[in-house]
Amino acid sequence: MVDVQNMYYSAKNLYDTKVNFKNLLDTAVANRELVRALAYVIKADTNDESNFFEALRKIGFEVRIKELKEFKGGQKKGDWDMGMAIDAIKIADKIDTLILVTGDGDFRSLVDHLRARGVRVEGMSFGRSTAKELKEGVNNFIDMEDKKDRMLI
Repeated sequence: MVDVQNMYYSAKNLYDTKVNFKNLLDTAVANRELVRALAYVIKADTNDESNFFEALRKIGFEVRIKELKEFKGGQKKGDWDMGMAIDAIKIADKIDTLILVTGDGDFRSLVDHLRARGVRVEGMSFGRSTAKELKEGVNNFIDMEDKKDRMLI
């Protein structure tokens, strides 16, 4: 499960570049069998957005799209935290390992819940932008900074 916006902004803020999502997926799967790869994106009607979503599909991701919400006063909001958590809980009894690609500490409760149900949870993100509680909660944390030559474009 990939929190695409979280990875996008982490790569942009830390390195002023973009994530190589194909290499991210290859690294996450390693020598295991891929059952499903879910990428959660926000549709903001920007240039090349549909091309990016299609590129994710060609790599092997199921792309989940949510519209960016605009509120009175110009505020904008778009996140998938709740949707990702619900999807993870729905599939928990069908998987042995879930790889959560995000640095968002809000997912710690989800990690604890999944682990209590017997699911091995691995986290994957850029270490410097990953919440401490998330790193401490997962069975294994893959720091993308250790592999930044493969993880970044």
